[in-house]
Amino acid sequence: MFKDCWALAVDAQEATSQSCQHLQKKMSGAATGCEAEGDRVDLAEQSLLNKMIRRCLVRNRNQVEVLQADPTSPLYSVRTFEELRLAQNLIAQSQSGTGKTAAFSLAMLSHVNTANKWTQCLCIAPTYELALQIGQVIEQMGKFLPDVKLAYAVRGNRMVRGVKLQEHIVIGTPGTVLDWCTKYKLIDPKRITMFVLDEADVMIATQGHRDQSIRIQRQLSNECQMLLFSATFEDSVWTFAEQLVPDPNIIRLKRDEETLDTIKQFYVLCGDKEEKFTALCDLYGSLTVAQAMIFCHTRRMAAWLAASLTEEGHQVALLSGEMTVEQRAAVIERFRSGKEKVLVTTNVCSRGIDVEQVTLVVNFDLPVNMDGSADNETYLHRIGRTGRFGKRGFAVNMVDSKRSMDIINQIEMHFNRKIKKLDTGNSEEMETLLN
Repeated sequence: MFKDCWALAVDAQEATSQSCQHLQKKMSGAATGCEAEGDRVDLAEQSLLNKMIRRCLVRNRNQVEVLQADPTSPLYSVRTFEELRLAQNLIAQSQSGTGKTAAFSLAMLSHVNTANKWTQCLCIAPTYELALQIGQVIEQMGKFLPDVKLAYAVRGNRMVRGVKLQEHIVIGTPGTVLDWCTKYKLIDPKRITMFVLDEADVMIATQGHRDQSIRIQRQLSNECQMLLFSATFEDSVWTFAEQLVPDPNIIRLKRDEETLDTIKQFYVLCGDKEEKFTALCDLYGSLTVAQAMIFCHTRRMAAWLAASLTEEGHQVALLSGEMTVEQRAAVIERFRSGKEKVLVTTNVCSRGIDVEQVTLVVNFDLPVNMDGSADNETYLHRIGRTGRFGKRGFAVNMVDSKRSMDIINQIEMHFNRKIKKLDTGNSEEMETLLN
């Protein structure tokens, strides 16, 4: 028994690695858009990247908040497992690497009645690649249940119209799943007893997926158990979740109010990119830096900076949006293992990547919204790459214009934190401020 359980855990970890072979053909780096607009973050690709680079469970240091649908339920007095009433609707906040996929995969596998030759569990994900990744985890974990059958409702998987599926679990994207339920009549929605919606925050950011998900949910029976997962819970996600999942139990992470407490923030006045580069070299020479992450607005600037730092003798890795997800994962793994000490990147690496040795984050270009104002959320994600795990970190912002200084002022006001001026040409001042 123990051996089988251990095999399940190991196989679930290996499933992510195996899926890379399937993903390489599907994920192309043909991200379009002019350089002036910067390297845009694709939330689905970011989610997939996080899954690929996290080879083991991560420790989440946020406090967990549980809100029960029935706050008067006396769970402390139950005497049997059944009395726990675990088969309730659920809305859960879960970051990549915390075991979420394994949790709902096991839930679906244990939910299936193999005597019934029809689809009983339905799981939807925002993209082909994420659906494939989930399905491969289920296949690995379900190999000890050979009678449980799985089907993929994804583009290119052609089925015979009107012939009901006999597979017990269907994993797919909203558009194809909706077609299989309505147009092709492959699935009887009223017979679905468990409905899982993964990556809700990515789902609502993808054109059409929100409405398709709602249309699927409306066809399900009132007895169907519904589970919704999301890495973040902004107002738009809450609205979507509450519309989709009636009377849920809610598990969410309390907001970390102390994110900036271990990070010293500075700005450096510069004239142009060459002066920024000189200031960066002075800064790197004055600090004992284990590893550093440097953020640029465009791919062109990131490439120029990486080349310039390499010429100065630094071990530099470059990460930007034209790379495939698999290529990005390889770069991050090299950086994490210490093969490169400096990672130059655009916004594709602004969130979800934890490297304990990062002690310095530099905003070579400040993060801005489309209207030119400070992008406070991206700023927080960027500098949050340092000062992690309770350790001290440094965030340095390069300011090359009055507009950039206005952005610094906006960031100060938003977070109610003073960002100190740093003169990288004055070694005594730097030593005083940085220590």
